[in-house]
Amino acid sequence: MCQRLFSAILSVGTAIRGLPLPIFLRILHLQSIFPNMDFLTLAKKRYACRTYKKQPVEPEKLAYVLEAGRIAPTGANRQPQRIVVVRTPEGLERLTRCTRDFGAPCALVVCADTEEGWIRRSDDKRISDIDASIVTDHMMLAAADQGLDTLWICAFNPEAVREEFALPPHIVPVNILLVGYGDGAPASPDRHAETRKPLAATIVEERF
Repeated sequence: MCQRLFSAILSVGTAIRGLPLPIFLRILHLQSIFPNMDFLTLAKKRYACRTYKKQPVEPEKLAYVLEAGRIAPTGANRQPQRIVVVRTPEGLERLTRCTRDFGAPCALVVCADTEEGWIRRSDDKRISDIDASIVTDHMMLAAADQGLDTLWICAFNPEAVREEFALPPHIVPVNILLVGYGDGAPASPDRHAETRKPLAATIVEERF
């Protein structure tokens, strides 16, 4: 996608001349570091990382990940996600009182505002937790696109998260996404042939 974006920008000379130099240089940098990767290649590259280097996540990469979450689709565009960015030593220490942090230098506590989520009328199902998970998935894949590793965590103490991060009553923690650079060999992108069920086991045509 970055390759196509870069080519499109280059094809419009007037647009290039009108861009501020820092932005143009940033585009050149993005084009140089991001290969032309299709979605399935990116999705297969992602894996659950449980050991991290101490290397911090660069601010521009974190901003990229957060932007991916911001533009994620939500029910009726209500955008109920609220994300607590945790990266200070004090914040990460608080996180360890809620769940395992696996040594990650950054964590995104993805919450849902229960007052803003869309509600399905037929059964009053509030989908703000689904929205928060869509946002989490977008950020997880964006992190992989940036060469970062992640771990999606649901095994945490919700009340501890609420207390440690001062969540208001209407804000509910849904997921925690650890972000950083993995320490060790990544999982093989070819592992899914063995670790995932075949399509025939999960797909039903028309009706059960």
